[in-house]
Amino acid sequence: MNLWVHLPVLPVIVPLAAGAAMLLLKDTRRRTRQALGLASALIQLLVAVQLLRLAAGWAPHSWPQGISVYLLGDWPAQAGIVIVVDRLAAVMLTLCALLGCATLIYACARWDREGAHFHPLFQFLMMGINGAFLTGDLFNLFVFFEVLLAASYGLMLHGSGQARVGAGLHYIAINLLASFILLVAIALIYGVTGTLNMASLALAAGQLSGGDRHLFEAAAAMLGVAFLIKAGAWPLNFWLPAAYGEACAPVAAVFAIMTKVGVYALLRIGSLLLPTGAPAAFGGAWMFPAGLLTLLFGMFGLLAAHRGERIAAYCIIVSSGTLLAALGMPGVTLTGPALFYLVSSVLATGAFFMLVEMIGRTQSFGADMLAVSQEAFGLEDPNPGHSDDVVGVAIPAAMAFLGLAFISCALVIAGLPPLSGFLAKFSLLSAALDLSTSAFPVDAWLLLGAVLASSLAAIIALSRAGMHMFWSQEDIVVPRLRVSEAAPVAILVAACVALAVWAGPVQRMLDDTASSLDQPATYINAVLEQPSSRRGSP
Repeated sequence: MNLWVHLPVLPVIVPLAAGAAMLLLKDTRRRTRQALGLASALIQLLVAVQLLRLAAGWAPHSWPQGISVYLLGDWPAQAGIVIVVDRLAAVMLTLCALLGCATLIYACARWDREGAHFHPLFQFLMMGINGAFLTGDLFNLFVFFEVLLAASYGLMLHGSGQARVGAGLHYIAINLLASFILLVAIALIYGVTGTLNMASLALAAGQLSGGDRHLFEAAAAMLGVAFLIKAGAWPLNFWLPAAYGEACAPVAAVFAIMTKVGVYALLRIGSLLLPTGAPAAFGGAWMFPAGLLTLLFGMFGLLAAHRGERIAAYCIIVSSGTLLAALGMPGVTLTGPALFYLVSSVLATGAFFMLVEMIGRTQSFGADMLAVSQEAFGLEDPNPGHSDDVVGVAIPAAMAFLGLAFISCALVIAGLPPLSGFLAKFSLLSAALDLSTSAFPVDAWLLLGAVLASSLAAIIALSRAGMHMFWSQEDIVVPRLRVSEAAPVAILVAACVALAVWAGPVQRMLDDTASSLDQPATYINAVLEQPSSRRGSP
């Protein structure tokens, strides 16, 4: 029996098994839970890397056309649950696993003790995110969305606190609304087409006409709205700065990839609906203006924010807006650079959330009151969940590490040389300039101006925050940092450096990923033609 055949299902099975096993352990078995969680995260990372190698053609016996289809229960794709791994899914799985490993290591230093059931919730969150990237049908996409959201509700409230609970309620309410819209849209699509398998749907949608076609387009529009909400698009992203800003550091860091799940869903379904002639809900008519408005909202939020956590949250919004606007442009010219930008921004913002918490320990009690009063008129709890306790064993040159890490994250987020953020934005803007000579010159110049303006806003906001954190305090406390706290940030920053060093091969692989999305027939045929021993069974 070839065990490698079952590799695509492991990113779902491993965190599910680990989370279930943790629930059987008593709260006093914290060390055991930590070991189980770290082992699960490491296995997920190794599996994701191997899946990426197989999909990208970097490993012996790589998959034909870079796609692997796994039929659960050996049922045909139209009748059962199907898991599909292609280049896009493998890239997202690897990014999620790397971010998950780093944030879990950071959380094990002390944050997992701030509330109950942190480790099981974290595993179920990883299961939901991985499943959303792997599933080949809309219903299970909804199921995995709900799994990751249910886990995120508990993690969002981890550590309690009035501000965190208030932000968490907004977060829960808006996501419940998005889930309701998503469920209604899925029901309408099934009623019209008779299928929820994405590959089958791509074929069935193109054959609709008359009233069925109009109903499908209305359902597709609802589906697009639900995904835009989950991607943090304006105007229904008012909850995001407070929710991410008030969450404890490792939770906010892993949430950096949450909005990208919505972006992934828009990209995946939009690419499959392209041949049907009905992609309006997932194309430039919606995504481009929504992305520009989201980008502008995040830019002004950056300029208005003073707390480091809020700045990081608005950086998430800016990245979502940039991706939506870029992916809303015609063709796939900007898709490869947009994916490079996605990877770089998730790594940098994830590191930045953890870094801000560590830098907060350098400030004496009450040092943030001025910034908080400027932002919220003194009505907001400063740094909820943060502890003034000295923790850990001092690492050499702690202040130098914090300063260098802050500069590195700022360079990546703002898109300044020489790190991966600059290369991502440079390739994105170069592709936009190429489109400026086509039939869409206005959209290309709007994207160019918005991205440059957001970069300027990020430079201003991050420079101001850096001066406040490192230079404006007379009585800075040199923090004592554990290696398990500094290492995750160093790993994510090193990943950004690696992206810059090997930008050529990475960009070529992502361009190949974009090209594969422009040929949905390959995906459709791989899913529908996957052999099954139950084919034809009732």
